[in-house]
Amino acid sequence: MTVSIIQVHTRAEQGQTRPFLCKGEDDAWYYVKGIGAGRRSQICEFVAGRLATAFGLPIAPYAVVHVPTGLIQPMFDSQLNELGAGPAFGSRSLSFCQELSLSHMGLLSPELKQDILVFDWWIRNSDRSLTDKGGNPNLLWDGGNESLVVIDHNVAFELDMDTGAFFDTHVFKDEINVVFPDWAARQAYRDRLSEAFAAFDQACEDVPEEWWWHAEDVPTDFDRTATRSMLERFDSYDFWDFTP
Repeated sequence: MTVSIIQVHTRAEQGQTRPFLCKGEDDAWYYVKGIGAGRRSQICEFVAGRLATAFGLPIAPYAVVHVPTGLIQPMFDSQLNELGAGPAFGSRSLSFCQELSLSHMGLLSPELKQDILVFDWWIRNSDRSLTDKGGNPNLLWDGGNESLVVIDHNVAFELDMDTGAFFDTHVFKDEINVVFPDWAARQAYRDRLSEAFAAFDQACEDVPEEWWWHAEDVPTDFDRTATRSMLERFDSYDFWDFTP
């Protein structure tokens, strides 16, 4: 279902893509990543969101939203060119959430931390870092429900990801030597990743046609075939046996 945007409120000051906070016709608020975020970013958010849902991660609700042309033109705000009209990616704004910090670590189950670590390794998402020197985990802590919320996959599917940096900085790097050498855990994750992988092709088919093009006759730099091959490696020896 596509949600139509009826109000643009403000723009985030932080974050690589600086999404716009917008109100949808469903009365929910969304952080919207439009054309200025990049077409590849939008595809990554949508496809990774589908995979995360199929894998069972607690991802923030998301939707393809539609920004009407009439909502942009009358405002004469140059920043709105970064939002643009047409289909965009919207992640639901959640109340009472704050960015995950090291102080929250003891509130998270080992299983959830391992799930997120394995999923990020699978989709090659290096943008979930947190150490005692700082970082950006792209995870929220919902204090009201005492639960974790996963957000932001705009840099997922990095075919040339720096694996050393991934394992040095990932927010849940302490789980590496717990989950990867565990043969029973490997098999359980293979089964779950196989089920999630089954959602990939349909997710790509459901991507709005506009997102596949930077401009007329200029395709987006998202290689569906190479990405599919990358994801298939979950069943390979190298996926589980490596030197961080």
